[in-house]
Amino acid sequence: MKIEKPPRKFLSNHIEVDSWEVIKPYFDDLLNRSIENKIEFEKWLSDRSELDAVLEEDLAWRYIRMTIDTKNEAFSEAYSLFVTKIQPELAPLDDQLNRKLMQSQFINDFKSNDAYRIYFRSVETQLNLYREENVAIEAFLNEKSQEFGAITGAQTIEHEGQQITMQKAAQFLKEQDENLRKQIFDKISNRRRLDVEALDKLYSELIQKRHELAVNAGFENFRDYKFHALGRFDYTKEDCFNFHEAIKTLIVPLVKDIQKKKLDKLGKEKFKPWDAEVDPEGKAPLKPFKTGKEMLDGTVAILGKIDPYFSECIHTMNEMGHLDLDSKTGKAPGGYNYPLYEIGVPFIFMNAVGAQRDLVTMVHEAGHAVHSFLSRDLALTGFKNLPSEVAELASMSMEMLTMKYWDLFYSNPDDLIRAKREQLEGILKILPWIAQIDAFQHWVYENVNHTIEERYAYWRKLSSEYGTGLTDWTGYEDMLETSWQRQMHLFEVPFYYIEYGIAQLGALGVWKNSMDGFEKAIENYKEALKLGYTKSIPEIYETANVKFDFSESYLKSLTDFIKLELAKL
Repeated sequence: MKIEKPPRKFLSNHIEVDSWEVIKPYFDDLLNRSIENKIEFEKWLSDRSELDAVLEEDLAWRYIRMTIDTKNEAFSEAYSLFVTKIQPELAPLDDQLNRKLMQSQFINDFKSNDAYRIYFRSVETQLNLYREENVAIEAFLNEKSQEFGAITGAQTIEHEGQQITMQKAAQFLKEQDENLRKQIFDKISNRRRLDVEALDKLYSELIQKRHELAVNAGFENFRDYKFHALGRFDYTKEDCFNFHEAIKTLIVPLVKDIQKKKLDKLGKEKFKPWDAEVDPEGKAPLKPFKTGKEMLDGTVAILGKIDPYFSECIHTMNEMGHLDLDSKTGKAPGGYNYPLYEIGVPFIFMNAVGAQRDLVTMVHEAGHAVHSFLSRDLALTGFKNLPSEVAELASMSMEMLTMKYWDLFYSNPDDLIRAKREQLEGILKILPWIAQIDAFQHWVYENVNHTIEERYAYWRKLSSEYGTGLTDWTGYEDMLETSWQRQMHLFEVPFYYIEYGIAQLGALGVWKNSMDGFEKAIENYKEALKLGYTKSIPEIYETANVKFDFSESYLKSLTDFIKLELAKL
């Protein structure tokens, strides 16, 4: 499909955001403009939406370039310029625009429309949270949190005379040669030890500043502040705690059973840390592809079998240069799909090294990308600004839906079964980690003055509760107690993590529906994604024909389903 940026109706098409002064006139226009009727109010909303889209896309490209090449000082400085010089100037004027919006007499003409009602609710939340003294703190946090990517992006180890990224190194932990696995694990551990102190210091600084931000806004702690900032209108912290307990009760024992069977096959009583990813039957690691291009071509083919529109989306992104897929030195770790609200074509960033996990990441991010395409024509930028529980439903459902066609990557039936088993077992394994990370964050911000040793001690306690006790960490205790440092979300997007668990349950529901009627399940999935954020989260899930539910009873029904599907493999 051919996509170009829509012609701007408010901003100049040639504007270059290199200073605050360039965009200030547009804010002044919106603030000073007289609104005499409903049509003028609608035009004002549209112009503000365009301004939001342009600025968010400008920031997005700065972030994308910086994460692709963390060593490039110009990219880092461009990002820093925006978050330290431009955003602080934007914040008070954004607040004034929000006040003008909510005080308008014409707002009542739109409140009967769900899309506008939800948008106005988000604006009201921003108004309630805004404090002038927090502008400088926000700028500090936006810049400071990016140090995580710079620190971890520089981590490499030497292997056979070459410097390789941590992502590539991790692939060797799947090899059958235990001596090689131990050697690689030792190198990874030693390299990570070099940054433990820096990451501890960084996290401590972020915690203190986030707490200051929350107190300024009238909250007891950053957790309570963040629940409001994330727009968690449909569940509470108590729901999260209940979810944690349900994971301990239902999922941890299942993971323990899986691990015991694996230990029996390995002929061991306990794993060593370098045994976690090795195939217990002596098989080589799954390698669905060799190059990023091969992965991309296979993904496009799979998506085309599900729905031709899905493959068109990724093909279009590739044609436009909106993909950066291969792992390389100096690149920030992880993967993401970054929405670009003006052009409506997102960007996928990841670190592929030829592993099955990379295939899953690719289709996960493709789910996000398809979501961006399906919601790109919504009237306002605010309608496309998704809550994570909805965004992750799109991506995690795509993981499950593509399993039907993974034979395009695996011609060997045994490998295909292994890949599917790895996916389902992986879901069970990741749920305790999601709950542990979430529980950790609740404690961190409820006990903001904790020491680093207390932080380690609490993480060890959680590791005992959410772990199976089947790994012998002797000699590597420090690697266990600092394992939280590998979770980017703690540093860059605090409290954004439990959404993966909530959405995983929704995705399992979408997958279950697809087995009863594939075309109908895809139709419901697409209709849900087209909504953007113009309905409540439960209503969007309902449109996809799944429940917005993460209670123990619902979790049990889905884990019983997974057990049945695993038994078929």
